[in-house]
Amino acid sequence: MVKTILIDLDETLLDFSRAEACALERALRESGAPYSEEIRQRYHAINGEQWELLEDGVLTREQALVRRFERLFAELGLEGLDAGINDRYESYLEDGCWLLPGALELLKILAPEYRLYAASNGGGTVQNRRLEGAGIREYFQGVFISEEVGFDKPSAEFFNACFARIPDFRKEEAVMIGDSLTSDIRGGRNAGLRTCWFNPRRLEPRPDIQPDFQVFALEDIPALLETL
Repeated sequence: MVKTILIDLDETLLDFSRAEACALERALRESGAPYSEEIRQRYHAINGEQWELLEDGVLTREQALVRRFERLFAELGLEGLDAGINDRYESYLEDGCWLLPGALELLKILAPEYRLYAASNGGGTVQNRRLEGAGIREYFQGVFISEEVGFDKPSAEFFNACFARIPDFRKEEAVMIGDSLTSDIRGGRNAGLRTCWFNPRRLEPRPDIQPDFQVFALEDIPALLETL
């Protein structure tokens, strides 16, 4: 029986793609750099590569944040990096408080029935302000953000730190829900949790990262939890 749910934020509950696009356009234009949908897609890919290196322990958080813009500016052929672009981007990201369709309805269903905890990679200031702006903090009994915890998903240290802060926590009564195979599912499985992959794009799982369960829509999660 599931009593405790750890759930990711970005692209699980919060619309990070929209927030990223808005913040990136503002930051690039203020730096005098061009912006287009093609550039946004390239940034998204570069950013994803840096975060995977962070998840693998190859890069620190600070290195990942800087390298994503260094790589983008190099590809755009721009001379010199605007040293303040990352800070501006992060500050604009705080304004991206949009929820994915069905997210609020899901939280309203889950919060009265389960102990619900947010488990997110990201900056403390950015994620906290987005939670407040989206009006969903009240649904969580706790919020675990990697920058504040001191470790990143999928590390065992991140999950162990979360477990230590949840009263009477039992792994067999918990599940990790998220959209990322490399951080949410890999991290949850390595920490001994059952995992549920939120997969709205119906991607194929990686052979080396197999979730216990899979849903294609947020509205399918309550029925799944009732069977566990």
